[in-house]
Amino acid sequence: MRLLVAAAIVGALIPAQTQQTSPQAQDLAKRVQAHYDAVRDFTADFNQTSTGGVIRQSVKDHGAVRIKKPGRMWWDYKSSQKQQVVADGTEIYTYLPDDRKVYVAPLPKADEASSAMLFLTGHGNLLRDFTPTLPDDQPAGSWRLTLVPRTPQQDFTSLTLVVDRTTMALQGLMTTDDSKSVTVYTFSNLKENVGLADKDFIFSTAKLPKDVEVIR
Repeated sequence: MRLLVAAAIVGALIPAQTQQTSPQAQDLAKRVQAHYDAVRDFTADFNQTSTGGVIRQSVKDHGAVRIKKPGRMWWDYKSSQKQQVVADGTEIYTYLPDDRKVYVAPLPKADEASSAMLFLTGHGNLLRDFTPTLPDDQPAGSWRLTLVPRTPQQDFTSLTLVVDRTTMALQGLMTTDDSKSVTVYTFSNLKENVGLADKDFIFSTAKLPKDVEVIR
């Protein structure tokens, strides 16, 4: 799933901040978790860069995302290879309009889902599920928090969050996997607690073009 194909996040984009004393990693993780606990939903635009493979090719995407706790999300990729990844609280839909296919699978149970996915959808906990560290080089106006899962994950070996220093709002995230493939998401136009409804995450296969194959 492209959401979680997501190791040095946006550090090259923003100059390092050296004048403000860095917090302890555990304390920052507590602050980020406390803020995210108060976020019921959010919408944002995103840019995604995935780097991997033998020749370290980079693939760039962009689009819009909305997330509502618990277990609901809608990623709308608007680049040349359009795609929608939707979780309605029960199932996950991956719609590839150019291929005329939609893949439907049960939403993973809490003990089966990636810890990165659990955090985003409101089931995870940074201090319970990860060991946090704070890299020495920090972007101006933001904190970068690196998180290593306490339980090995199939889709990533580390997760890095970038948050606003004042509000703790999520500005980006990055994942690295066993093959050293890296996926970086940066968020803009982030709006929290906008009042999204469950119906905003209904993906109706009945409304798809008739030639789209539904694969379960």
